Amino acid sequence: MRIGIDFDNTIACYEGVFHAAAVERGLIPTDLPRDKTSVRNHLRAIGRENDWTELQGYVYGARMDLVRPYPGVATFIAAAQHAGHDVFIVSHRTRVPYRGPPYDLHEAARAFLAAHRLTDPAHGGIPPERVLFEVTIAAKLARIAALGLDAFVDDLPEVLAEAAFPACCRAILFDPEANYPEGTWQGRRFERYGAWDSITAALFGRTAA
Repeated sequence: MRIGIDFDNTIACYEGVFHAAAVERGLIPTDLPRDKTSVRNHLRAIGRENDWTELQGYVYGARMDLVRPYPGVATFIAAAQHAGHDVFIVSHRTRVPYRGPPYDLHEAARAFLAAHRLTDPAHGGIPPERVLFEVTIAAKLARIAALGLDAFVDDLPEVLAEAAFPACCRAILFDPEANYPEGTWQGRRFERYGAWDSITAALFGRTAA
C-alpha cells in the first residue's frame, strides 16, 4: 500500500505552541486560553493582524522546537514501514513566511522530522526523499495523484473533498478535537479518526505494538 500523510496538524502537534510563542514575544496576556484560535482572535480583536501573521512564520520557522509529534504517529509510520508499505509525507507549506524574517519553512519542517527520528529509516522512519513539501494546495493534490497513493491522511476535510483529490485514494480525516462531522464534507465521503492508534487499526487491522 502507498500511504500519504500531511504534516502540519497531522504529524506536528501545535497544542499550546502559539500561546507560548505569543507570550514569549509579549503579544498576549498569559491568562488567555492556550489554544491557537484564542490567540488569533485576540490579536485580531486588538488590531494586530500583522503580528498574528508574523507569529505564524516565527513558529513554523524558528520555534519548531516547541512542537511535538502527535502521540502514535511515529508508531504508525514504523508499523507501516515494517509491513512493507510505502509512506510519503505530502504537505502544503509556503517556502518562506508571508511576513517577518525569511525563515526556510521547508527546512524547518525537515529538521523537526529529523529531530524526532521520523525520517530515520534505521528507527522505522520515512526515507527523507519521500518528504515532499509543495507551495500550493493544487500542487499538493497533483503530487498525491502522481504518487498513486492508496490512502491519504489529512487534518483538513476541504483538502480531502477537493475535486482534484483522486477518487481512488482512501480519504482519512485526522480530527483529534472532533471539529468536523462524521462521514462527508461537500459531498465527498471520508473516514474520520481522532487518534493515530485508530488509524493504525483501520489501515492495518490491528493496534500497533
